[in-house]
Amino acid sequence: MPSNIEIASSFIEGAPPGELADVVTDIKALTSDGAEIIPSLAPAFEKYNEAQLATVKLPGSSEEVIVSAYNKLEDGRYYDVESQTSFAFDHITQACPPRNSPNGGFCYLDKSLLRSLSTHAEEHYQSCSYGVYPTENDTAVAIVLVANKYSPNNFWNGRYRAIYTLPASLPATLTGKIHINVHYYEDGNVSLNTTKPISISIPAGSSADAVIKRIATAERGQQEQLSDAFTRLSEGAFKGLRRQLPVTRQKVEWEKVGGYRLGQDISGGKGR
Repeated sequence: MPSNIEIASSFIEGAPPGELADVVTDIKALTSDGAEIIPSLAPAFEKYNEAQLATVKLPGSSEEVIVSAYNKLEDGRYYDVESQTSFAFDHITQACPPRNSPNGGFCYLDKSLLRSLSTHAEEHYQSCSYGVYPTENDTAVAIVLVANKYSPNNFWNGRYRAIYTLPASLPATLTGKIHINVHYYEDGNVSLNTTKPISISIPAGSSADAVIKRIATAERGQQEQLSDAFTRLSEGAFKGLRRQLPVTRQKVEWEKVGGYRLGQDISGGKGR
């Protein structure tokens, strides 16, 4: 039987975008250990934050920086490509202590990709964070982008994540995945979780702009596919779920249902 820590960890790792604090509150209320269980869940918090591309504002900065496995340093700190500094990150509170350090030996490959990615992000995404990081042994580069949109007052939150790997030597095939997670929870729970694999051929001699343009084309195609899928659902499956009007063509007043003479009032028939 799973332990409380294993069960609570699964809750942490499955938290919807923007709702980690709510999940933590529920864990404290539901477990016999209360708040004392939270420090034991540190590995789950770290796994969640890195997988979800958590973002944090560094002290003295207005921009949010990505926390991921791609910009993680050997000492457990993370690297910011813009300021070229490393920073600590508290995975439980999702906060950054007020102290940065100079570049701790993190080798940055190609600033031209970062500039092109910045232009792409500003043009297509409202409020997002991004980064370009070398992978192990500098054999490839990871291109990472995350955009969050939270609207808890309207009972929905969403997150868009795109992660690509580009080999350092061209020609090559850029591979990656686009993840979209939206949670709507007014009077119920509706969740969209979709992942689309990406594979793009990058010819030899391609510039950074050319690489990012091919990524933009793939992302646009994914958005168009989602739009088409929603249209088909609206015109097909969702329409079939709608309650049909009775013969009278009038909506049933459910608060008065106890007073209906079933089979007569609803059907419009006359009493005998």
